[in-house]
Amino acid sequence: MVVIAIPSALLPGTGADTKQMVALVALFSGALTFVEYKTDYPGLVEFRDAPPFNRVRFAILFLTVFMLTVIEKTHVAPTTLSTLFSAVGIVIGNALDFPYSPVRLATFMLNDSATDAQLLAVTTAAGTAYLISLLGLAVFVLLLKLRGWPSRARGGFNVWINLPTFDPTANGDVIVRLERDARVNIGMGFLLPFFIPAVVNIGSSGFEPLALTNSQTLIWTMTAWAFLPCSLFMRGIAMGKIAEMIRAERRVSGIEDGSSYLPA
Repeated sequence: MVVIAIPSALLPGTGADTKQMVALVALFSGALTFVEYKTDYPGLVEFRDAPPFNRVRFAILFLTVFMLTVIEKTHVAPTTLSTLFSAVGIVIGNALDFPYSPVRLATFMLNDSATDAQLLAVTTAAGTAYLISLLGLAVFVLLLKLRGWPSRARGGFNVWINLPTFDPTANGDVIVRLERDARVNIGMGFLLPFFIPAVVNIGSSGFEPLALTNSQTLIWTMTAWAFLPCSLFMRGIAMGKIAEMIRAERRVSGIEDGSSYLPA
């Protein structure tokens, strides 16, 4: 709820209708999350009983939205903190804005009439969001290594609860299917930052500059552009680790690959 409300709460000039809509979405999201985490049965949220997966994802989302909101606040109500964040964001954006980089391609979502100020705003937001996602992904991998996840997860790892959309009883070896899904997710996570701007540019000839550089639109667009690929990367890495865990359990139990056996 707090993450969804951050842009509307921190940015001045938000209309009453927008605040009401944001409050409704925040309440719905909070209620859905509460119900998902309180029930004992599988729902819509993956890895809800296997930290630190969702904790790291939430931290990445929170930091991205907060940083972009503070940077955008510089344009309407500058403070010392927002000016500092904006200066750091400009440095990050310029550093990551090289030919064929995701940040450079993100500017293609603007049309040809975009001004230099609008291009700078998009570059700053894209660079900041992308760097936060990369750092969050590195922290996630480090935590998995240090904590021995998922085999050392609190209370064990329950495939039924943590992968509600994955059917372990379907045809085919569980390990093969998990590794295949892991590769697909990692591949999509790598390609999505490049693919989204190309699709937007080809399909609609770019967003109107006024729409994309509107503060809240820019914040949520750049957050989704950076967070979704990072989330797919994390999901792919996690599914690969689960496949390794099942393979190790099979070796201990003396079961050959190709079985439908899952660790308890």
